[in-house]
Amino acid sequence: MTLADLNASDRDRFVAAVGWIFEHSPWVAERAWPGRPFASAEALHAAMVAEVAAAGDDEQLALLRAHPDLGSRAKMSAASVGEQAGAGLDSLTASEFDRLQALNAAYGERFGFPFLFAVKGSTKHDVLAALARRLPAAPGDERAEALRQVSRIAWFRLQDILSSR
Repeated sequence: MTLADLNASDRDRFVAAVGWIFEHSPWVAERAWPGRPFASAEALHAAMVAEVAAAGDDEQLALLRAHPDLGSRAKMSAASVGEQAGAGLDSLTASEFDRLQALNAAYGERFGFPFLFAVKGSTKHDVLAALARRLPAAPGDERAEALRQVSRIAWFRLQDILSSR
């Protein structure tokens, strides 16, 4: 799909095309749609990020919670599966898996949402180090970082769909 195709799309087609880039949160695309035409992929992404920023706390928290735990073996979206595999999270050793699960559990208990990290270009070691480093963060700071990571994930996904079609 091209940016021109997206700009010419009706709401339903637009949401079908990009509503998934913010994990299980098509409302982001629905709210950005009236801003068409977008001059660039960056402008589209910025409009979607602005919708997340303007959302209420409950919607933002639901967006964060829509993401799977990294390295989990739970049902994930195809995008999450591919992203995590690219970082080597599908080939953790038993001890790495146990460590990741323990850190994920501690993180979820502390913050109330899963650890979010845009894994593209990262390794499993990068993910484990970031999780350990961010676990002691202040809750407000970590929520802001998690939203920043969600925006990075969405940017990578948007680039993929606009460059692959």
